[in-house]
Amino acid sequence: MSEDLKNRTRQFALRVIKLFSVLPNSIESQILGKQLVRSGTSVGAHYREAQFAKSDADFISKIQGSLQELEETIYWLELIEDLQVFPFEKLAPLQREAEELRAILITIAKKVKSRN
Repeated sequence: MSEDLKNRTRQFALRVIKLFSVLPNSIESQILGKQLVRSGTSVGAHYREAQFAKSDADFISKIQGSLQELEETIYWLELIEDLQVFPFEKLAPLQREAEELRAILITIAKKVKSRN
């Protein structure tokens, strides 16, 4: 699962970067897009850090960091949708992937917490 999730979070980051590259050059789009790239690329970075955690508590902390970045990414995607700066039908698959990643990371954190 860890390799699959490493790949999935990397692909998510690449999709976020590609979305930013096709956003309009308006001020709002660029502000939201830069925030989106920062948080969207951090999801996988935090997950990778978790792979080298020193303890279950450290692992959970890093997974929660990944979740926080994911929540922020979802927020920026919602604002992009609300401002209608990008077609919804093209935004929806990325939003779905963000929701799925959130569910996976929550499940992982709960499993590790239940071991203790």
